[in-house]
Amino acid sequence: MIYLDYSATTPVNKEVLDSFCKATLNYPGNPNSLHKLGLDAKKLIEASTLQIANILNVKASEIIYTSGASESNNLAIKGIADKYKNRGKHIITTNFEHSSIYGPLSYLQKEGYDIDFVETLPNGLIDLNKLEKLIRNDTILVTVASVNSEIGIRQPIEEIANIVKKFPKCFFHVDMTQSIGKEANFLNNVDLVSFSAHKFFGIKGIGVLVKKENVSLEPLIHGGKSTTAFRSGTPALPLIVSLAKALRLATIDIEKKYQYVKKINKMLVDKLKEYPLVRINSNENCIPQILNISILNCKPETMQHALEEYDIYISTQTACSKNSNFSKAVFALTKNEEIASSSIRISLSYLTTEEECLEFLKSFSACYERLTSLR
Repeated sequence: MIYLDYSATTPVNKEVLDSFCKATLNYPGNPNSLHKLGLDAKKLIEASTLQIANILNVKASEIIYTSGASESNNLAIKGIADKYKNRGKHIITTNFEHSSIYGPLSYLQKEGYDIDFVETLPNGLIDLNKLEKLIRNDTILVTVASVNSEIGIRQPIEEIANIVKKFPKCFFHVDMTQSIGKEANFLNNVDLVSFSAHKFFGIKGIGVLVKKENVSLEPLIHGGKSTTAFRSGTPALPLIVSLAKALRLATIDIEKKYQYVKKINKMLVDKLKEYPLVRINSNENCIPQILNISILNCKPETMQHALEEYDIYISTQTACSKNSNFSKAVFALTKNEEIASSSIRISLSYLTTEEECLEFLKSFSACYERLTSLR
């Protein structure tokens, strides 16, 4: 099997799974209980939280555990909107966001909130001048993904943060699901950050919302003691421990891993652009872990299933997107519906070998020749 869908989810690291199992078996107490077993469990959560906070260079009190990035995004957006609606009902986002951003924004729009989409440059980066002009006195939130999940476009988060900082009534939320664990990240001047463990070889079902101490939120889930007042429910100790382990392992040799992925990405791009009907959608502003291409006149699902016959797994659009005739993100970048309706995503990790890439190229060539000859 050749797995090239790491941006959808990653296989669990065995060390991470071992940490989960040990915590499950050795710490049976509810962290909210006052007896010894409960206190032992609470201490382990506090130690794990401190480790996560140190890696991210934030305070332990700023960590909120969730079921994943989708919940974190919903909590950030709805929580800010509800808490600060007296300030205004204007929110700014982009055309390169995950569906768990668009979902709560659509909900809020029905509730009377005004949602604006900032213009982007031809290379996919936010037009910073347009962003600053778009922020109003009643703007309460700017929400931007650090990395687009389909194309891999990396937005200039530090520059955006510096702009938003000029407006003290406006908060800045960043969905870092596709960048945490893959590259070093900037969290200064960012008010809220979302991510999921299963994107960096952790276990599904645990995520984080970093909420800086100057920010308040209205919770989505009320009732019941937890690690913070912003998300109720019995703390999932084994998942929290496993997340801390996954994040620590992901940061080991992170730059070396990044450069390796960059190398194999270039190898793939150099070969794929030799095909007349292939268009490379990812550009120099994209992280190397994500490579988006289009095969003109070939349905994405057709190529996906053709490669599956060779036991090779890629994706079309993002795994969480609603079924659509074309990729909205690719269309936002290319302004070309034909390219957007024929795009596929190849996502890599430091575990992807050069041999796997060569085998993929060999199988892709066979699929390309067969499918394009049917036109």
